[in-house]
Amino acid sequence: MQKSNRALKPCGRIMAIVILMSFLIPFRAFGAPPMEQPLTLSESETKRYTDSEIDLLIEDLTTAAIEAIEKAAAEAAKAAAMASIEREAVLLQEKAAAMREAQRWRIEVETTRKDMRKAGLIAGIVGLLGGLTLGISGALLISR
Repeated sequence: MQKSNRALKPCGRIMAIVILMSFLIPFRAFGAPPMEQPLTLSESETKRYTDSEIDLLIEDLTTAAIEAIEKAAAEAAKAAAMASIEREAVLLQEKAAAMREAQRWRIEVETTRKDMRKAGLIAGIVGLLGGLTLGISGALLISR
């Protein structure tokens, strides 16, 4: 136990240093553009868009929205199919368990039937032999 504590001590120190550094030093995300405040234009500097530019922008936004909706629908269909497959797998497992249980009970019933037949046969033989013994001994006693 003490060996593992000594081995983990440097890891704990390194982790503490990294956590402190993450709070104290702002790290830039590489590949992401720096966040800057967009310039606000005054009314005289406001760009005027033509109707064709607005229509083109609306068309681009509509296309992007349709693609996003189609992608979301595809993901929803995939999730529904996966859920259906998982439910079917659970049902198949339950069916297999029920089949195993039924087979176990069937084997137990067959074993019990065989044991009962053996017991009945033995009881019949014992009864027959007992009856013959009593009958023969009774006949011998009466005939004397």
